[in-house]
Amino acid sequence: MRPFKTACLGAGYFAQFHLEAWARTEQAELIAIADQDPEKAGKAGAFGASAFTSLEDMLATCEIDILDIIVPPAQHAAAIQTAIDHKIPHVICQKPFCGTLAQATEITARAEAAGTTLIVHENFRFQPWFQTLKDQLETGILGDIYQMRFTLRPNDGRGPDAYLSRQPYFQKMPRFLVHETAIHFLDVFTYLFGPPEEVYADLSQRNPALSGEDSGHILLGFKDGKRALFDGNRLADHIAENHRLTMGDGLIEGCGGALRLNGFGEVFYRANGSVEEICLLARRDWPGFGGDCVFNLISYITDCLQAGKMPVNNAREYLALLALEEQVYNSAEQGKKLPFPPLGE
Repeated sequence: MRPFKTACLGAGYFAQFHLEAWARTEQAELIAIADQDPEKAGKAGAFGASAFTSLEDMLATCEIDILDIIVPPAQHAAAIQTAIDHKIPHVICQKPFCGTLAQATEITARAEAAGTTLIVHENFRFQPWFQTLKDQLETGILGDIYQMRFTLRPNDGRGPDAYLSRQPYFQKMPRFLVHETAIHFLDVFTYLFGPPEEVYADLSQRNPALSGEDSGHILLGFKDGKRALFDGNRLADHIAENHRLTMGDGLIEGCGGALRLNGFGEVFYRANGSVEEICLLARRDWPGFGGDCVFNLISYITDCLQAGKMPVNNAREYLALLALEEQVYNSAEQGKKLPFPPLGE
């Protein structure tokens, strides 16, 4: 099959990882890049692609199979609608996928009605350490699983200039830690363990320069009794050379032992009662972002599309994750444990 003709909307900080990943993807040909900033749009030349400062102009000019949307959440719905209007067959949208659950639900329905395949770029489950943890859990190595925790400590959220040099819109997001960051780990928890049946959250704001929360705890309860805890604080650090590689440390415990993830991207197994750990995934100099998860996800999506299969992170499926996020915020506001899905659904 011929490569998918691909275009990207957005050429800012995180888009660099997308552009580089598309350039390495054999199943795709990056043909165009649009950004309202002419200087950023000019990055297209380095990839042999055409540069545009308008999404409308790019879609009207180029024959495109896949549009990859890499702009802040407030711009997602309008960009997706423009792609639908131009009959682009496949659209990938960066998470957190629109500003609200209601907006995401509406644009998902519009895409489905138009026959547009809409996929969310939720990439953390494609990080090699979480893939390794998933593989190990499926072997039954831990036996009966008790609990998992992930401690988020990226060390990037202190002071009045936090995020301004990289992603300045972070400071203005009314919902920040959960909507922008913890959503990744809610997806990882459900990827590893399935959907929870209850949620409790306690959220707070430590940096007054931000509009939204930047620290807190989220506890998910599952039907079989296991628990998953997200313990996040964007102002604190963890032991790592690159605090944004794993963004923290993870631990899964069961009757057979424990699986441990550290800040170097290493995964270890320790049998119950043993003092020795076995390295299952060694550290390495991963290309791209987060263990090359952007490339891993893009490769997975293009493989699915070529095979005529719907990727697991399609928009309709992702709405359940946004509903879980909404219940996290509801729990924090009400100060109590809540069921999931919410009563009445």
